[in-house]
Amino acid sequence: MDHYLEQLKDEWLIEVTIEEIQEQLESNKITSRQLVLMYLSRIAKVDQGGPKINSIIEVNPEALHIADSLDYERKTKGSRGPLHGIPVVIKDNIDTADKMHTSAGSLVLAESYAKEDATLVKQLREAGAIILGKTNLTEWANFIAEDMPTGYSSRGGQVLNPYGTDFIVGGSSAGSGAAIAANLAVVAVGTETSGSILSPASQNSLVGIKPTVGLISRKGIIPISHTQDTAGPMARSVKDAAILLNVLTGKDSQDPITLTNDLADLDFTNHLIKEGLKGKKIGIARETYFDELNESHLTVMNNAINKLKELGAEVVDPITIPSTNEEWDINVLLYEFKTDLNAYLKTIDSSIGVRTLADVIKANEQIGEKALKFGQKLFLDANATSGNLIEPEYLESLEKDDTLSKTKGIDHVMQEQGLDAIVFPNNFGAMIPAKAGYPSITVPAGYTNEGEPVGITFTAKAYMEPTLLEIAYSYEQATKHRVAPFQAK
Repeated sequence: MDHYLEQLKDEWLIEVTIEEIQEQLESNKITSRQLVLMYLSRIAKVDQGGPKINSIIEVNPEALHIADSLDYERKTKGSRGPLHGIPVVIKDNIDTADKMHTSAGSLVLAESYAKEDATLVKQLREAGAIILGKTNLTEWANFIAEDMPTGYSSRGGQVLNPYGTDFIVGGSSAGSGAAIAANLAVVAVGTETSGSILSPASQNSLVGIKPTVGLISRKGIIPISHTQDTAGPMARSVKDAAILLNVLTGKDSQDPITLTNDLADLDFTNHLIKEGLKGKKIGIARETYFDELNESHLTVMNNAINKLKELGAEVVDPITIPSTNEEWDINVLLYEFKTDLNAYLKTIDSSIGVRTLADVIKANEQIGEKALKFGQKLFLDANATSGNLIEPEYLESLEKDDTLSKTKGIDHVMQEQGLDAIVFPNNFGAMIPAKAGYPSITVPAGYTNEGEPVGITFTAKAYMEPTLLEIAYSYEQATKHRVAPFQAK
């Protein structure tokens, strides 16, 4: 057994899928305890040593004990399902009522313990997942300073891209992206307000699903904006992402938008169709977004578009999203952040000493340079708002965002052209579906000449995740671009 496990660690753990792990668990060739130990070993060697990716901000002290209990349950009662005994990492802005902190990467919340599991954490535990640890992130989900580097937090330091330290790691779910790319866990949960799942998925050659706002409960996630926030899966394959999405989705009376979710009981793996691109009509959003690409990135994207045609898709190239070049603002985020964060802070232990955004700002000032290496301008701007969501400035921006992203944006062009999906390069263009609350999925599209990962992102209207999965799976299976990063091998 020892020799077999050593072989697994060296040859099998890299790029292993949920299905492959379950086959080993069911045949008693490994246990979940042994699996956890393997991943902890990789975290020590790759994340904290060697290339020092720095993607894990904290490991779960109870992970081995949880694994033991799930091994016993498998032996005595059988498996709960595909995630039974599977190590998962989650972003450090998601509440866990255990021995791990929930800090958003902030020194102010470095000793904060959540009183209750986030709804999605409860669902993971019920499915038998092992929460292996929390991942580092761009501090406060990149809503503290204007010039914050992606993947940096004052508590966790800088996350590095395992494909090369010269490449940006993507934010704000940087740790979730780098950890899964470097094979430090099986799958991860990230969060997104605007590009924060899609960006690290693109940069780390992963599949990232930014769901419709309403598909997954946000209860127990440190907020930015109730209009735009969502959690979502990050994985090395579309199938693993779909399996995780099955567990994360659901209705929650404490997050009313989820009551609009008609996909709560859907098995997303039923939409993993190899011929899923045949007959799909896909528009290419070239204007502005492709202009941001250098020649190497553009070559990868053009090759990907040609592949869509080869796989039977009808490609409309280019399309024009009417609102692309409108002047957008972040007023909705500024107003909602103050209101939503103040509400969240009332749920944490009073001994932390912060109950409002103003308290956090003051606490950062007291800590000094270590907490404010890049300042806190967005905090100050948000705190300068009244915190009252009846202000004309807020309401006008809310209506403007909704109109420009939907009726004069994605809805308009999809209806006009009869599209099933829109293509964006990497995470460029993430803002418009983010403001609409619409879903996107990023899939590896290849690598530049320098070895930097490039992702192709497919976007559609609300609750069109099944269509997006069909497209993404078909593209992935035909191309299989993803390879493990050199530094993580």
